[in-house]
Amino acid sequence: MSETQKYDAALAADIEARWQDYWEQHGTYRTPNPSGDLADDPAQAAKPKKFIMDMFPYPSGAGLHVGHPLGYIATDVYARFLRMSGHNVLHTLGYDAFGLPAEQYAVQTGTHPRVSTEANIEKYEGQLRRLGLGYDKRRSIATIDPDYYRWTQWIFVQIFNSWYDKDAGRARPIAELVAEFEAGTRATPDGEPWSELTPAQRAEVLGGYRLAYASDAPVNWCPGLGTVLANEEVTADGRSERGNFPVFKAKLRQWNMRITAYADRLADDLDTVDWPEAIKLQQRNWIGRSEGARVDFAVGEPGDGGTVTVFTTRQDTLFGATYMVLAPEHHLIEAIVPAAWPEGTREAWTGGHATPGAAVAAYRKQAAAKSDVERQADAKVKTGVFTGAYATNPVNGERIPVFIADYVLMGYGTGAIMAVPAHDSRDFAFARAFELPMRCVVEPTDGRGTDPAEWDDAFNAKDARLVNSAGPEVSLDGLGVEEAKAAVTAWLADRGLGEGTVNYRLRDWLFSRQRYWGEPFPIVYDEDGIAHALPESQLPLELPEVEDYAPRTFDPQDADTQPETPLSRNQDWVNVTLDLGDGRGPRPYRRETNTMPNWAGSCWYHLRYLDPHNAERLVDPELERYWMGPREGVPTGGVDLYVGGAEHAVLHLLYSRFWHKVLFDLGHVSSAEPYHKLFNQGMIQAYVYRDARGFPVPAAEVEEREGGTYWWGGERVTRELGKIGKSLKNAISPDDIAAQYGADTLRLYEMAMGPLDVSRPWETRAVVGQYRLLQRLWRNVLDETTGAVTVTEDTPDEETLRALHRAVDGVTRDLHALRFNTAIAKITELNNHVTKRGGPVPRQVAETLVLLTAPLAPHIAEELWHRLGHDGSVAHADFPVADPAYVVEETVTCVVQVKGKVKARLEVPPQIADAELEALALADPGVVAALGGGAVRKVIVRAPKLVNIVPA
Repeated sequence: MSETQKYDAALAADIEARWQDYWEQHGTYRTPNPSGDLADDPAQAAKPKKFIMDMFPYPSGAGLHVGHPLGYIATDVYARFLRMSGHNVLHTLGYDAFGLPAEQYAVQTGTHPRVSTEANIEKYEGQLRRLGLGYDKRRSIATIDPDYYRWTQWIFVQIFNSWYDKDAGRARPIAELVAEFEAGTRATPDGEPWSELTPAQRAEVLGGYRLAYASDAPVNWCPGLGTVLANEEVTADGRSERGNFPVFKAKLRQWNMRITAYADRLADDLDTVDWPEAIKLQQRNWIGRSEGARVDFAVGEPGDGGTVTVFTTRQDTLFGATYMVLAPEHHLIEAIVPAAWPEGTREAWTGGHATPGAAVAAYRKQAAAKSDVERQADAKVKTGVFTGAYATNPVNGERIPVFIADYVLMGYGTGAIMAVPAHDSRDFAFARAFELPMRCVVEPTDGRGTDPAEWDDAFNAKDARLVNSAGPEVSLDGLGVEEAKAAVTAWLADRGLGEGTVNYRLRDWLFSRQRYWGEPFPIVYDEDGIAHALPESQLPLELPEVEDYAPRTFDPQDADTQPETPLSRNQDWVNVTLDLGDGRGPRPYRRETNTMPNWAGSCWYHLRYLDPHNAERLVDPELERYWMGPREGVPTGGVDLYVGGAEHAVLHLLYSRFWHKVLFDLGHVSSAEPYHKLFNQGMIQAYVYRDARGFPVPAAEVEEREGGTYWWGGERVTRELGKIGKSLKNAISPDDIAAQYGADTLRLYEMAMGPLDVSRPWETRAVVGQYRLLQRLWRNVLDETTGAVTVTEDTPDEETLRALHRAVDGVTRDLHALRFNTAIAKITELNNHVTKRGGPVPRQVAETLVLLTAPLAPHIAEELWHRLGHDGSVAHADFPVADPAYVVEETVTCVVQVKGKVKARLEVPPQIADAELEALALADPGVVAALGGGAVRKVIVRAPKLVNIVPA
């Protein structure tokens, strides 16, 4: 123990280390389960439960910076508060440890990814321990552990062996589908009897149903990374999220997850979860549900039997379709391209090529060299080429030319459109470029007339009338848009030419990666190329050793390259003889050499936290029902609170919901949603300093002087707020702050900086404010010279009792609502009241202050609680309860201004402290919206009636 009894960094370090050891030795944060642990403890069993989760980290060699633990500290404070409030709390943390960063480090250094990853995990664990986070460490997992990814592979097998029954609205085992084919109660897609199909044909049929399937399809190919990417891993400008390399379309055989089967449920069930509306909107937009019609166009010469299907939300404009466009990747192109140009083909349509085949091949290569974003970047400049084929418009029998053009993508609809140039700007530009006819079928309401040749752009409206839309069998003239849609959809359906349907922007999830450091697929191929899942007894399929970890990368601009996986280099592992238990005995097989994406392990880790050492099953059903099952007000179940960054809205969160719903359908879990309440914490930012070249310079070497900011040598630098990170040279280690002030001070500062869901700038000089709060608290309980307890057994005076119970009431409400900054302000106000009152502090007041502080600064609270004469940990003490008789008080109206304009009015106590009033003002939704996430330069407080906020 430190020789001095003054609360300083040395004493804080001693206290914190001792209590961290105590918690670990006594299992303070071990969470009892409903079976076994609680069976003999009725009082514990009667407690309400709470399952609190953080989005787990990817451990990097750089370790944590001060921005990383913001969410971890917040959930720790909340979990501690709930535990003290009588809840059985599950709170733990694992590590998302597969993925590209460790693999790239291995390539650069020759260090095996497991070695570097485990070292990084150890570093993170040490840093998180120092912060005093109260995790149940028995439940911690790492996605790279074979005992963990055994179950990741097991879930993949369940998905592979499942299909989505649209009639039942849920997934079912593939064996039930096979039974229906065998019994003849369900016809095969081509009508052939199941008994007459070969094994390869049966595998192909089932592949069209399986929720996990391999297919030859257009994928996002990134030569610079040597792997394919999911749509969600490609940025808005068509480049890889990691590395910023160009991404191209290529046709490769890859594993996919049929997430599209769940599109409606993924959209509809958002109404059952307590998530930020912005995240729900992102998911709904990504799913992109739209209602329209499927329309079949006959292609080729009459009687050829070829058909191209389009999806349109404006089927009322069918009479205005004067040409058709296919995406360059469309699978029917080869079948419809004739050997020679049809008579009368315009020169502008051929691209200067002698045959349609040559023109199409050249254009497809050109399109493949562009990202999706580049293909759609300029709506006024259109390129394309005539395929040489014609289609027949079903409503009027008109023959229309079929083009391919890069402004049509396979990622939406069917990869084919009916072009209505008079009423679509993209089609209008294309028709002008290729001198194609335009026909007005929606009567303009702006006086432009009905001759598109005189227009500057297309006209579209949903409240207009149809014109020029009469054929031999159907007429839409005079109808409104919605009436015309219904009429033409019914007409198409009656003739088997189409039907009303719903389309989605969501594409199936590309699940293959050409990398080493990931979960191996539990799939082998027989001599006929048929995929077989490994039986459960052969899991886990462990990642083998290879000499070269690097996927083969290529010229980032070379779209014609092909991937080569590291696992394919270990032929002894790839080629095996196995008995799959299917009655065929030992046979030769070839293993799948792709690996799963890093999202796989994070799709289900919430379930393994519940039952991390179960070797017999994914999770015990009783445990899952207890911690995550449906309950009052939570119809689809899920984790009680999930905290993490908003950047995972359409990646991890969407994928995890899909996996969880499959497990729910198959009866493995009782909850239909993985996470009931989601909270997105803001970002801690720090100043970035740049030299005259615009390059970042080390923030630690910069001096703030009067008149400017300077780097060593006297060079003046500019300053801006930005993300914290190694690349911007502004990373601040929490270890350094803890060494200077103590971990409790760091915890308090991060929670006091502002509302949890708002980004805020880091300012090291401001940390001292929370340090002084803890020093005052220490002095209010102990003598700094002797360390003796100085509290009295006196009854507090009336004024102090009111201050005490108002603080208890306010802090309780704030912690329930995750308003940690205002909770700290109320604790500060009470502590200041006690300090100003002078003299020894009544025990009731001192102990209440310690208990209020315990969730936020647990080490000093443990030490003071122990010195006040209590046995056991303060973590399990009862949180104070306010006496309503002392809480009632008059309020005054405080006006809050931003840039001099009133943005909020707060009802506050007349004696409110400046610090609490400032915190309340900054947390008000109207003020938050007015600041728009920007930094605050100055806050002027005139308690209790005025707060003026000056943005930076």
